Amino acid sequence: MSVRPIRRTGRPGGAQATPYTRWGGAAFFEALVDRFYRGVEADGRLRPMYPADLAESKAHLALFLGQYWGGPADYNARRGAPRLRMRHVPFAIGPPEAAAWMEHMTAAVRESGLTPGDQEELLEYLAMAARSLVNTVPSRRVAGSPGDAEDRPHRLLELGVVEPGPGPEHGGGVGADRDP
Repeated sequence: MSVRPIRRTGRPGGAQATPYTRWGGAAFFEALVDRFYRGVEADGRLRPMYPADLAESKAHLALFLGQYWGGPADYNARRGAPRLRMRHVPFAIGPPEAAAWMEHMTAAVRESGLTPGDQEELLEYLAMAARSLVNTVPSRRVAGSPGDAEDRPHRLLELGVVEPGPGPEHGGGVGADRDP
């Protein structure tokens, strides 16, 4: 399944412009990702999740975001379908990690020079994507129950926090008409 933006802005004469085009193409997304990773590099919560050399991670994120917002299908050509949830399963991503990720991405977007409306559109999607990657939550134990001293993560599905079934990467869920 390819990644396609869900919104296009009409222009006079009926022409359509994707956010990718309006925002400056590949250069915009590369600069956005560079600003984002400056925050990640200094963040003790997030940095351990990434490889020592961030070049490949930066390239993947810039290609993915560019493709998602209407650019060329370079991400799919190089890496196949995004399958973001599957690709992030090896990492324990809880609400604090998702919030930290959004903190750095929000700062990067706010420094991007986009109009306030475009910033909000981009941040709305990024927040949804961050939430969709959360795969752990602290356990809730009754004092005195087995394991109450431990804070073991549990899958959201096991807790009933999310419904079973296909996620956005399989054509279901929020943003079903495009992969996050």
